[in-house]
Amino acid sequence: MSVPQAPKRSDPLTSWFFTYTKLRFFSRMRRFLHLKAAKKQYKPPEKVEKPVDTDIHAESNMREESDWMVTLQRSVKRLHFGSWEEKEVAVEDIKRLAKEDLKRRKTMAELGVIPPLVAMVGSEVMARQRLAVQTLIELANGSFTNKALMVEAGILSKLPENKVVLGEPDMQEFAQLLLSISAALADSQFCVSSSRIIPFIIHILESISSSIQTKDSCLTTLYNLSSVLDNATTLATSGVVNILLRLSSLKEASEKALAILGNLAVTLTGEKALESDQMVPDRLIEVMTWDDRPKCQELSAYVLMILAHRSSLQRQKMAKAGIVPVLLEVALLGTPLAQKRALKILQWFKNERQMKMGPHSGPQVGRISIGSPVNPREVDQGKKLMMKIVKQSLYKNMETITRRANGEGDSSKLKSLVISSSSKSLPY
Repeated sequence: MSVPQAPKRSDPLTSWFFTYTKLRFFSRMRRFLHLKAAKKQYKPPEKVEKPVDTDIHAESNMREESDWMVTLQRSVKRLHFGSWEEKEVAVEDIKRLAKEDLKRRKTMAELGVIPPLVAMVGSEVMARQRLAVQTLIELANGSFTNKALMVEAGILSKLPENKVVLGEPDMQEFAQLLLSISAALADSQFCVSSSRIIPFIIHILESISSSIQTKDSCLTTLYNLSSVLDNATTLATSGVVNILLRLSSLKEASEKALAILGNLAVTLTGEKALESDQMVPDRLIEVMTWDDRPKCQELSAYVLMILAHRSSLQRQKMAKAGIVPVLLEVALLGTPLAQKRALKILQWFKNERQMKMGPHSGPQVGRISIGSPVNPREVDQGKKLMMKIVKQSLYKNMETITRRANGEGDSSKLKSLVISSSSKSLPY
């Protein structure tokens, strides 16, 4: 940028133009120098240099993402259109990829891998069938949608009819798959009676070769199904009640078996099935004596409470089986919930005994016929006398139980417990 030179000749117009040009030049120079100075003062933020490893890692992830998508697309194509050998290889790849990520499992379902896998479960080739079951277990992990798709594709109709040929590993994997999809079954409008699931589970529970872990998976599946009232009615008529009562004597399986019985007992069909079984109430009373299984005591007391609630015949059977001392022991030493349930049943026994008190069964308060004059004072005295007799009986029984349990007893605590068991309703 050059400075304008002064003109050789001096005339007013030329002089004015020269002055104007000179002023513009110096004005531009000042602006240029000001901007340059401002640039020198401004320091842009330092760029954080990414480590080389991060770039490499991101590039590796992109490559891996691309590789599994290519593998999946190839496997899906083989699964739909390939030969049986190609399908088996494809299923192996799908099973391996499904283990790694939930997003991948959802993508596989969107690509339609579940229906052909369900169809493969119905194969007569055991190795092929087992591979399909293992893959479906992986696909069901963490995805309710995938479980619902399996049910929709008819997985329950593909359960093997010839259950005798199944070994322990096969039963364990089928039990695991049924457990995985049982939540979807409970939430859907699925009719249990229209599938093979109940006979299949019963076979596993009755099988000698099935392990306690496999039985545990089947019991959890039954519990999920029995939580739906319609399913509970169907299960009660399937013969599963007797199996559950037998399993309730195994401490490893008792808690879940009793929980299922509790779900079945609230239905009329389930209550009748329990009442007609020869192991009731003896088996349930036996479970109530397990001091080291408080949850089992609570569940057993719950089932007994349902049976004793409206049936005088069941209360008579329980009394003959010796339930009263057991109830007294649970009311004294059980958990708070078990105590409440035991006291509730004891209250029903006490009320029934008062109603059946005959003319030669102890101190009398006198019978009052309808229409005869009533002396309120005599009625009140009779009630007090009856309550005193019942409380004294309970008190003596509890003292005996306490001495047997720990060698000593707190009489004041026992007395307060007896007094607290009034006729008021207790929560279940």
